[in-house]
This record gives sequence, C-alpha cells and structure tokens, in this order.
Amino acid sequence: MAVREKVFDVIISCFKRHGAEVIDTPVFELKETLTGKYGEDSKLIYDLKDQGGELLALRYDLTVPFARYLAMNKLTNIKRYHIAKVYRRDNPAMTRGRYREFYQCDFDIAGQFDPMIPDAECLKIICEILSTLQLGDFQIKVNDRRILDGMFNVCGVPDSKFRTICSSVDKLDKMSWEDVKNEMVEEKGLAPEVADHIGAYVKQHGGVSLVEQLLQDPKLSQNKQAQEGLRDLKLLFEYLTLFGITEKISFDLSLARGLDYYTGVIYEAVLLQTTARQGEEPLGVGSVAAGGRYDGLVGMFDPKGRKVPCVGLSVGVERIFSIVEQRMEASEEKVRTTETQVLVAAAQKKLLEERLKLVAELWDRGIKAELLYKKNPKLLTQLQYCEETGIPLVAIIGEQELKDGVVKLRSVASREEVDVRKENLVEEIRRRTSQHPLHLLN
Repeated sequence: MAVREKVFDVIISCFKRHGAEVIDTPVFELKETLTGKYGEDSKLIYDLKDQGGELLALRYDLTVPFARYLAMNKLTNIKRYHIAKVYRRDNPAMTRGRYREFYQCDFDIAGQFDPMIPDAECLKIICEILSTLQLGDFQIKVNDRRILDGMFNVCGVPDSKFRTICSSVDKLDKMSWEDVKNEMVEEKGLAPEVADHIGAYVKQHGGVSLVEQLLQDPKLSQNKQAQEGLRDLKLLFEYLTLFGITEKISFDLSLARGLDYYTGVIYEAVLLQTTARQGEEPLGVGSVAAGGRYDGLVGMFDPKGRKVPCVGLSVGVERIFSIVEQRMEASEEKVRTTETQVLVAAAQKKLLEERLKLVAELWDRGIKAELLYKKNPKLLTQLQYCEETGIPLVAIIGEQELKDGVVKLRSVASREEVDVRKENLVEEIRRRTSQHPLHLLN
C-alpha cells in the first residue's frame, strides 16, 4: 500500500492539475446497465445472485457507470476522475498485474466541444503520468474507430462481422498475423482474400505522414467514415505537436480496443522494453493506459436518447504497481511503510510517564511520533526498532536531560547525538525530517 499510495498521488495530482473533479458510484449496477456494452467481454461480468428484487452485477469498468450517472443526473458537461475497484471473471495473471478485483483510475471529459481538443488533452495526461512515474520508455498507439470501420468496409467485411473481426485485429499485439488471419477465416468465417486486404492495412503504423498517405488511398478515399476519422487524426496531430508529445505517439492501424462503445479516436499506451538491439522494433510490455471517444454511450441511458459526447482514459494502475514492485525487489530497496519521524525513547528505567507526556506533546504539535509499549524498554531495543522500521530520529530522555530541560536527539543513520532544548524540539525535528522525504519512485 505504501508503494500504491505514491503511485495514486502522482495520478491524482495530474488529474487535479487538469481541472477534474472527483465522483464515486456504487460498486454494483443494475445488470441491464452493463449488458451489451462490452462486446465479447460481457461473459466476464460478475452477476450477483438473484435474491428477489432487481438483478444486479458488479461493475466491470468505470466508464459505463459514469455514462449512467451523467444520464440519470441530466449532466451535459463535466470533467471528472474516478478511482475505484472493478471486477472481472478473468483468468488472473499475477505477474502481469491482471486480477479479478483491481483498481482503475479514470479521467473523462464530457460535453460538446470543438473536435480533438479534449482528445489531445487526454493523450497529454497519459504522457505526464507515465513520465512522472519513470517506468521507462513508452509509446501511445492511436487509431480511430471510424477508420477501422471504413477499412473493414472497403476490404469487404460484412457489416454483421465488424465487431467480431475488430476483436480479432485487436489481438495483433499478442499474436502473429498468421494466427489472427487464421482466427478470422477458420473461426469467424471471413473469406481469405478479405483477410489479406485487411492485413495490408493493419500492418502499417507511423506518424502524421501515414495519415496524409491514407487520405490519398484510392480505396479509403471513397469511404466517408474513414475520411472523417483521418481528417480528425490530422487535426489531433497538430494539437499534439503544440503539446510537444508527438514523439511518443504512433498512428497504428492494428489498434482496435475490444470495447463496443468507442465511436472515434482510440489509444493505448504501452511500455517499451529497453533491451531492443540495434535496428530491432522495441518490444511492448503490455498496455499501461488506454481510452478513447465514446459519443453514444450516455444516450443509451437517457430516456429521450439525448447524446453527450465523451472522451476519456483509464490508467492500468495494477500493471504499474507490479512493475514498480518488481523493480524495488530487484534493487532490494527497503520501502518504509510508515512515516514516523521520531521515536520517543528512555535511557533509564522508570521514565514511562515522561515518555508518555513527551509523545503526547509531539502528537499535539503534528509530529509523527511513536514509543515502545513497554514500561522499561532497553535503549538498544528502542534503537533497533528504529533501524528496522526506518525511523530517522530518536528523542532520548534520561534523568540528567530532564534536570537540564533538554532532550537528546539522535540521528539513527549517523548515530550523532545533540542536546536540544525542550522548547526547540519540534522545530528541530521538523527541520531534520523535511530534508529527506520518502523518495520512492526516483
């Protein structure tokens, strides 16, 4: 939890820096709220046992509850973040940070705005968070649902198969093109030549020049949807240039994001393994953040079907935890799990009363302090406790110190001791412990 709190602090301060307010929603929703929103992943939803009354299910993500919340409260614009646990009947993979109960950190902008401005800010936020966490090099893949649908259309995929072919394409980061093609043809009944057409497109990735190239593509230029998507991406790249983050962005035609509710831009951030040798493609360690635009979701919950355009992102914080935790194990860095600044200790017996008085004074002045719960602990025992838990200072009282109105302040690391007048003790503790805050992520 000590590691996690530091990661959450980075994420929350970024969300706040961008002007978001925070909301919360119940851990379960009406089952009907969740059905039909997640495509092939709907089988991963946890249903609650029917005990009479409404049928309920545990939330699967924070986006659908957010859309329900907007529609119920008739909100037409809000910028909000929400950090909470979600539930999926998935096969857990602990090392990769995949669990059945896990945190999501979502940031979304809802409202009618000019195209691509909020979308660009979402990508900027992902860059800020991943840079601050210092997880290593990363890349954000960007695509657009309209470009995908247009591409499927010109390649000859029947409308009824769009979504299912989409979820096959989305597996290209984990499977070879041969395996994906095989799934499309054998399992999903697509004609092999249609699959090859798709293959020619989805193998491409690049920057704004690829957008320009595809705008001129003889087939895609005939498709209205794809054209709209490509024009928006061109605009997006202009804004990303102004934000100074284009070197982190890759336009990738294989990115498909399996969720059914996306309608426009989609993106996914992956960490790159730094061990790529000269001339090799850097290898991805898996997605650590993702999101996109979903303009139709709120309308599904509104009785009059009023639409509220939304764009947002979700930080895969469990993956990040497992990376940070593995790193710390590797570096054998000791993590402090408490923030105690000082231990109040006694050098002789029969000083429990004085210790209790002093520790209470420190607490009342806002100092994080502890004492050992023994009447007459040995000084060595008290010092060892500090070594083990990482407490930087010991305030030692003895007969002589009490007479002189001083406290002996000892630095645990250097073992230096100085006598500090009792009235200056709080200031001295503050001065000494403000210099080494808990550096965990650097």
